[in-house]
Amino acid sequence: MTTQASAPPSTKSQALRSYDVADFPALTGLEEEWRFTPLKRLRGLLDGAVSDESAHWPAREYGQLPEGVRIGTLANDDPRRGSVLTPVDRISARAYGESQLGTLVEVAREAVVAEPVMITVHGGPTDVVAFAHTFVDIGSLSESVIVLQHVGTGTLADNVEVSVGDGAKLTLVTVADWAADAVQAQHLRVRLGRDAKVVHVQVTLGGDLVRQYTSVQYTDRGGEAELYGVYFADSGQHLEHRQLVDHTVPDCRSHVGYRGALQGESAHTVWVGDVLIRAEATGTDTYEINRNLLLSDGARADSVPNLEIETGEIAGAGHASATGRFDDEQLFYLMARGIPAAEARRLVVRGFFAELINKIPVESLRERLGDAIEARLAKAGA
Repeated sequence: MTTQASAPPSTKSQALRSYDVADFPALTGLEEEWRFTPLKRLRGLLDGAVSDESAHWPAREYGQLPEGVRIGTLANDDPRRGSVLTPVDRISARAYGESQLGTLVEVAREAVVAEPVMITVHGGPTDVVAFAHTFVDIGSLSESVIVLQHVGTGTLADNVEVSVGDGAKLTLVTVADWAADAVQAQHLRVRLGRDAKVVHVQVTLGGDLVRQYTSVQYTDRGGEAELYGVYFADSGQHLEHRQLVDHTVPDCRSHVGYRGALQGESAHTVWVGDVLIRAEATGTDTYEINRNLLLSDGARADSVPNLEIETGEIAGAGHASATGRFDDEQLFYLMARGIPAAEARRLVVRGFFAELINKIPVESLRERLGDAIEARLAKAGA
């Protein structure tokens, strides 16, 4: 068991971290980390009973694997388990303790993987509280694209550990394309070696409540992390994204860019971006931005960028946030050229997301996500 700081933390560096769920007090909803989350909609993930049936969920499938990639079982006594991610909240700690045999994804050292690795996770019955653990081990000097997508319904808490070896390049795409009644709470943590690079594209479309926390750790100089997010909340959905980029070593870089659209009564999105630059992390270059597009009345977007800087010897640091409605000038420009209002709105939304969707190096997935966004707009009569 690892525990840090029993008192309420004053900075992210002092936050409680533990593998033991008992170290985390029961939540009230008043905590800063949980004040936006509707706890009652977490459906047993905080303290619900775990049935024997949960051992069968979630189910994973993948096709023929390209050369240099292996997918197997992550045993509970595998020394890699927990080596990257230490839980920072009660749900993540439950997932660590309650999950059965996990999934291990390995990319061989120096492998240049020719095709994207596609892994699909299927949820189980909504009344079964399930927990899962995945470890992604990226060998040094390798290059790969991995897509981890969630579909179906279910109630799931999962931890995902990603270790990127020295000089390796990984593009990781995670897709939450759940059914409308699904609930998910996820902690994904990336550890970067020397001169390693990760591009993470997080897409969230489905689910009743989806709360995703992504954190990044640097272990040596030259690490680069690019974190992008695309989310679309419909009526009644709660989609929450949090990031912590922890700069602990010199001469590393990070960029965070998330964009969301909201439509319908009670559609709610939350984005909280935390960047911590510690005293020893000289030469850091970081920037984060969140943009939200409100498509109808009754939708709410909370956006909170945070910077904690403990040294003045950095290359650059900044953040920005913007939430607004359609640009009337853009709509007028399109409509003045004979494009109907509904089609003009669809073009504006598609353009809003295009830059980030194009970060996904899988054409079929880009097309599917574009079609899904179009379907959302058509459903609302846009």
